[in-house]
Amino acid sequence: MIRIVGGGLAGCEAAWQAAARGVPVTLHEMRPVRATAVHKTDRLAELVCSNSFRGAKLENAVGLLKEEMRRLDSLIMRVAGETSVPAGGALAVDRERFAAGVTGAIERNPRITVVREEVSRIPATGGPAAPVILATGPLTSAALSAEIAALVGQDHLYFYDAISPIVLAESIDRSKVFRGSRWDQATDGDYLNCPLDAEEYRALHEALVTAELTDVHDFDRARFFEGCLPVEVMARRGLDTLRFGPLKPVGLTDPASGRRPHAVVQLRQDNLAAEHYSLVGFQTQIKWGEQRRVLRMIPGLEQGEFVRYGMIHRNTYINAPTVLRETWQTRSDPGLLIAGQISGVEGYVESAASGLMAGVNAAALVQGRPLIAPPRTTAMGALAHYVSHANPSDYQPMNVAFGLLPSLERPPRNRRERRQALAERALNDLAAWSGALGLHDERATAVLS
Repeated sequence: MIRIVGGGLAGCEAAWQAAARGVPVTLHEMRPVRATAVHKTDRLAELVCSNSFRGAKLENAVGLLKEEMRRLDSLIMRVAGETSVPAGGALAVDRERFAAGVTGAIERNPRITVVREEVSRIPATGGPAAPVILATGPLTSAALSAEIAALVGQDHLYFYDAISPIVLAESIDRSKVFRGSRWDQATDGDYLNCPLDAEEYRALHEALVTAELTDVHDFDRARFFEGCLPVEVMARRGLDTLRFGPLKPVGLTDPASGRRPHAVVQLRQDNLAAEHYSLVGFQTQIKWGEQRRVLRMIPGLEQGEFVRYGMIHRNTYINAPTVLRETWQTRSDPGLLIAGQISGVEGYVESAASGLMAGVNAAALVQGRPLIAPPRTTAMGALAHYVSHANPSDYQPMNVAFGLLPSLERPPRNRRERRQALAERALNDLAAWSGALGLHDERATAVLS
């Protein structure tokens, strides 16, 4: 039997994969017995930051990672597809239906037992016959965090992550916004765009850099992950930083003026009924009262009703290269595996992918089969290699990227063609690897559109 601690994306994916291979699983989740600062429900796999799983096309590294996971029968990818909402070239989900879908699938699985209790100590592994997967996520409780710190022989690294606000759709002034996706002129587009002229942008920038912030209680200096910087942190880097970042107007034309706006705040649909929209790139640590004032400076949101304000929370992760093997096993105890954001990956998809491989490998331990990491030429293999081989002296979680994959022998000069070639090689190598190990692979041919 396998014990998994943590019912987030990684823990649920690990449980699903192990159960699919005939191994019984006990999945421990502390909610609702003990709440966290950011979760709102007791459902498994609840998304607390964005509702986006990022790029969907294979010319994006995360799109390749998602396709690899689909070919290994990923529960997270299946439910994400079933609960998707319009998001241009990205995969975004109705977060309530997504969590409900994952929870239902896990609870209905006869090989998975869900136990609602807080686990404050690392369960003892029973050797290969009874491995343990820690997938407690970035909000690991203090007691268990202390246990993990003692296990790895050092203090945890840490960074702070911030959550974007969500606005009620009916409170948006549709006369001031327009629908569209960047560079997509053929359709109405999947985003609501709030256009700002130069004066409106400067006023919003000034409000962001002067707004009162929440306190960071645990540390004197907050370390933010570069891929999820609070909007006010970006604003402090210069007047035009946001215009070249989440507020960039390129590829968008305001039909009211026929011109490209000076800047654009994009609103992304947050649930299937289109009742809620999240502010893209507006993760923030501004105090809630200040957020209402600042966000209502955005054209179209003057009367905005915010069903959730942005917030900041601590993300905890281990120094993975000193702790993990490519199989997601710990170096000190092969029967203990660590997956998810606490393992030193960043992003929903990357977290679920680490859980997928941890579940596959834990099942292999129980069944006495060899544990072999995916080829480095695949997105999953490249991610596993990064967390186990990166420089530990300056380690930081990283999203999957094509730069992590080995170069092609004769790479095309065109970037899009080069990425397509990398994706084709990855999917071919994944098929050969999974076939040799007897893993599930639904499709044998690459889908490169």
